[in-house]
Amino acid sequence: MQKKRVKNLSFMQAIFPILVMLVVLGIGVGGLGLPAEPLIVLATIIAGVQAILLGYSYDSIIEEISLKISKIWGALLILVIVGFMIGSWMIGGTIPMLIYYGLKLINPKYLALTAFLLTAIVSILTGTSWGSAGTIGVAFMGVAVGLDVNLAVIAGAVVSGAYFGDKLSPLSDTTNLASAVCEVNIYEHIANQMWTTGGSAIIAAIFYFIYGQFYITGSGQTPETVLALMKTLNEMFNWNIILIIPLLVVLIGSITKKPTIPVMLLASFIALFNAFIFQGASIDNIINATLNGFNVGMLGYDETAVIPDLVKLLHRGGMMAMMNTLLIAICAISFAGTMSVTGGLDTLISKLTEKISSTFQLVASTIVICLITTGVTSNGQVSILMPGEALKDVYKKKGLHPKVLSRTLEDSVSCTECLIPWTAAGAYMAATLGVPTLSYLPFAVLNYSGMILALIWAATGIGITKLKSK
Repeated sequence: MQKKRVKNLSFMQAIFPILVMLVVLGIGVGGLGLPAEPLIVLATIIAGVQAILLGYSYDSIIEEISLKISKIWGALLILVIVGFMIGSWMIGGTIPMLIYYGLKLINPKYLALTAFLLTAIVSILTGTSWGSAGTIGVAFMGVAVGLDVNLAVIAGAVVSGAYFGDKLSPLSDTTNLASAVCEVNIYEHIANQMWTTGGSAIIAAIFYFIYGQFYITGSGQTPETVLALMKTLNEMFNWNIILIIPLLVVLIGSITKKPTIPVMLLASFIALFNAFIFQGASIDNIINATLNGFNVGMLGYDETAVIPDLVKLLHRGGMMAMMNTLLIAICAISFAGTMSVTGGLDTLISKLTEKISSTFQLVASTIVICLITTGVTSNGQVSILMPGEALKDVYKKKGLHPKVLSRTLEDSVSCTECLIPWTAAGAYMAATLGVPTLSYLPFAVLNYSGMILALIWAATGIGITKLKSK
């Protein structure tokens, strides 16, 4: 079925659905605290009514939505597998063992640097910035209070580490979304992010190391809060070198660029084997961990008797945990499909980019668009999906590889959401760490230096991958 095209679609007609989306999400999510998914559906309905009034059929709208969802369905399936894998790695002991031995590296003498590095490690292993900040990050805030260290600096280091790991973890929902919407292999996307995230991490580490030299106090002993976490972990799990095999499988699969889903499933089944053999978990609990996520009760522990911070850290994973991310992705892509059936996206992006003549201008425009979208919608996932869907063809037309866009999306959305006080991420970090968002913002070095590096690389051409001419 061929779609009719409305000639000379005006700029106002093209931008109308976007304005509706921003207003609905801005008032609903930002002002009233409503869930984003129904509001996106409402905006999609309004965009659909506009398309029908312009002469497009209902079937053509559904066809366009189906086409767009089909293009990223493989990546959406990866999100479900990620939940499966996190649950299996938790009950199998892989992630808990890595966290346990990572905690042994703490040295209060270099508190800011250690907070950054260890939070980054935990975030990479768990794929969640919120989880790592709410567990290990909280422990570091307690250490900072005991050592009378500037709490804003330590909070900034925790936030930087949390989002470094979140950006570079194949378990992260935002990492999967950014690569999916731009149609980039997730491992290629992660590797390409090292141009900005890697450089930001070096800058952040140097800053925290230098700052830490002014606070060389304390006994050098591991804080009691961390010792308590380690003691419980050691009692709960049976450590064995074989528990590291699932991680090695994913690393080798990433380096050799093997298909993502088979690699993740293989690593997951090895972890489930470890859960049965080394952790003594029952078949029922093993299966349940992959569906609903791990909880300490699966290993015979009473949740109320376990340290709350450890419960926050370990209770995660499962395919059901990814359903919210999957739902919001489908809703956002449905809106984009409904809007694009009229050619509105093409008209809008053409107007916005018609004067762009350089890579620097394109990357800078992307950053501005993403910051505005994040500030208005207060939702990082929407702010990745919408600009990504709208701009990916522009990057291709300008001869740039889509992974340049996917990297810029993460630099300007994933890392900056927590720097805006009224977003869910900003409010969560402030409440969890006990430091106002604007107070830790200057010290969250990694979270804003990525955008600066993105502009530098765009201006110089360094780290900018061009599409090969056919």
